[in-house]
Amino acid sequence: MQGSALGRAVMTVALANLGYFGIEFAVALSIGSVSLFADSVDFLEDASVNLLILMALGWSARSRARIGMALAAILLAPGIATLWTAWQKFTLPVAPEPFALSLTGFGALVVNLSCAMLLARFRHHSGSLTKAAFLSARNDAIANIAIVGAGLVTAFLWSSAWPDLIVGLAIAAMNVDAAREVWTAARQEHRTAA
Repeated sequence: MQGSALGRAVMTVALANLGYFGIEFAVALSIGSVSLFADSVDFLEDASVNLLILMALGWSARSRARIGMALAAILLAPGIATLWTAWQKFTLPVAPEPFALSLTGFGALVVNLSCAMLLARFRHHSGSLTKAAFLSARNDAIANIAIVGAGLVTAFLWSSAWPDLIVGLAIAAMNVDAAREVWTAARQEHRTAA
């Protein structure tokens, strides 16, 4: 029973992430936002992770642990993409449109909080796989609050590219930490299965 509930939850999360990736990516490109770009790539990564989790749910603990280690590496991808985008922004430091930034960040927050709440009850089920999905959704919700804040700071306090850049780089750092946590859980799961 719990397996089918987990499968439905993971599929819902994957589809929600894929849908909001398209929205956020389009807005990021149109307003030139590093933080939205980083978060949109993260939405695509989350959709991929959740689809991979869905496929691996019936696998052995050892196979799931191996997938968990691969997911740890996948979690680094948004950070690398963010660093590249941030580097480009350093060369042309134009502030993104603050209201579109905040509004899009708020929409992402709603999606990620919904996903985190959906996955929270399963975060210890299937070891590193569901831990990866839950940590991704939780970290993304935190990042979205920071994106909304960056938009508000840019609108009312400091019309600069820096708030967006700082938040984008912080999102990259959170992805690295989540990758480390998933890797640690997957290694432990692999040792236990062996």
